Amino acid sequence: MSKEVLFVILDQYAEWEAAYLASALHMLSEGMYTVKTVSLTKEPVTSIGGFHVLPDYGLENMPKGYAGLILIGGMSWRTEQAKLVDTAVRDAMKENKVIGGICDAAAFLGTVGVLNHVNHTANDLNDLKTWAKDAYTGESRYQMQQAVRDENVVTANGTAALEFAREVLYILNAAPEKKIEEWYQFHKLGFYGAPMPEM
Repeated sequence: MSKEVLFVILDQYAEWEAAYLASALHMLSEGMYTVKTVSLTKEPVTSIGGFHVLPDYGLENMPKGYAGLILIGGMSWRTEQAKLVDTAVRDAMKENKVIGGICDAAAFLGTVGVLNHVNHTANDLNDLKTWAKDAYTGESRYQMQQAVRDENVVTANGTAALEFAREVLYILNAAPEKKIEEWYQFHKLGFYGAPMPEM
């Protein structure tokens, strides 16, 4: 039976930050993982680019036995409503679930204390410190990299959708390392620059 990986999407979410990872989980994991979406409620959510999604779950009915909680960036993580996601993230921390955050969602993890004891990145350290205030004490572990994987946490900046996807695939053991790396190189280097991956 496949395990669910929950993608948290808020209104004005960045659909491209989810696309590589969602499709790779579907294609590479051979049924090990299923992607599901979660939002504040089950009401439709609209992406920055105008995609309309009907979430599989609202926060009030999201399942407990999921494999990973992946926060997708966008324009709404600094709103008061986004704070409703705090509890889901804290529960994931307590249960040692895989947690991912990209772009503003990575910095949001700093406001919940996820980044204090793991190596991590985000869009900008000073912005992260300003936004998270006293909840963030992990400055010494901040890394200026596209994506960072440490323990059960993956973070990335907003230009690193591919790198984010690769690191989450690794942390979930979604496919053999060679397969993940071939998939990454093919998409990173392009059709004519990389060998065709084995699917």
